[in-house]
Amino acid sequence: MNLPNLLAPTYSQMLGALSQWLDKASAASGDAPDAIMAARLADDMFPLSTQVRFACVQAREGMARLNGEAFPEEITVLLDEGRGAGENPGSIADAQARIAQTRAFLEGCDAGEGDAGADPERPVAHELPNGMVFDLTMEQYARDWALPQFYFHLMTAYAILRAQGVDLGKADYVQHMFAYLRPGTMPG
Repeated sequence: MNLPNLLAPTYSQMLGALSQWLDKASAASGDAPDAIMAARLADDMFPLSTQVRFACVQAREGMARLNGEAFPEEITVLLDEGRGAGENPGSIADAQARIAQTRAFLEGCDAGEGDAGADPERPVAHELPNGMVFDLTMEQYARDWALPQFYFHLMTAYAILRAQGVDLGKADYVQHMFAYLRPGTMPG
């Protein structure tokens, strides 16, 4: 299995979980469901709305890089929205739309059918906005950057929702695993 074929379904299933967490937040929030989008774990952290957008960025960026493609323009849009989310957090509907767009992007990805996705040893220079550059192989990029960065934003969103009183638990996080549950083994 090549790296894009591994990461695309991982990104998609976890973004699906994030979408369901936001549904729970909306259902539990009464008259002001969108207020939660401005919630933060700490004053110096980005709000929930940014965490959602940056999770989408990580999925899009990871797939584009692994497939040897230019970053789609949507990455810049999401980054700009996320960086400005402290002043304009947007709504749960906005976040759901970004998740849906990202999942559609993932479904439309080449998923590594070309040569780019097939070579885990292909070198990549990963540049950060602050000027730092990491020289990695594609396997190292996927393992040590793409997945950890995605999960950082995903789990920060989960933690913000929990801290705001949304009823989430382990089953909400691993809901994709229930497709593999052996019949008759669910505890009563």
